[in-house]
Amino acid sequence: MQPAGNLDHVDRQLLSALSADADVTNKSLAARLGLAESTCAYRVRALREAGIITGTRVQLDLALLGYPLQAIIMVRLGSHTMANVNQLYDSLAATPGVIQAFHVAGADDFYLHVAVENAEALRDFVLQHVTSHRVVRQTETHLVFEVRGGAGVLAAPSDR
Repeated sequence: MQPAGNLDHVDRQLLSALSADADVTNKSLAARLGLAESTCAYRVRALREAGIITGTRVQLDLALLGYPLQAIIMVRLGSHTMANVNQLYDSLAATPGVIQAFHVAGADDFYLHVAVENAEALRDFVLQHVTSHRVVRQTETHLVFEVRGGAGVLAAPSDR
């Protein structure tokens, strides 16, 4: 993987533009940044090959898909062996309804961002897929009112 320090201004502009709109065409991206299309395509390919661009994602409207309720489930373990942690992490991340699974430091061990159909489905999710694991000691669930994407690490600093 190429270290971030080896990225030049053009690489960072490409990454910023792709972070804002991963669907942008090479032609449009090249025009926006004042690059030749071949140079733009080469640079993006090089960023992929270096492992800096690891994929693209589609953003879904979860409510329109029938999953209007989102929550963060905080999970605490009773046993912290490497095998228990890895097994649970793999299981939680693979559970349908989990948008993201975070292994965190602090009082909690995992945060799960989930989307479900309704409050009953949320309750069932916690009981069937989280607390059913023998190493889980405690959970705490927080409803998500709204989700907004952040500026990201390549955003221009705001004027203060």
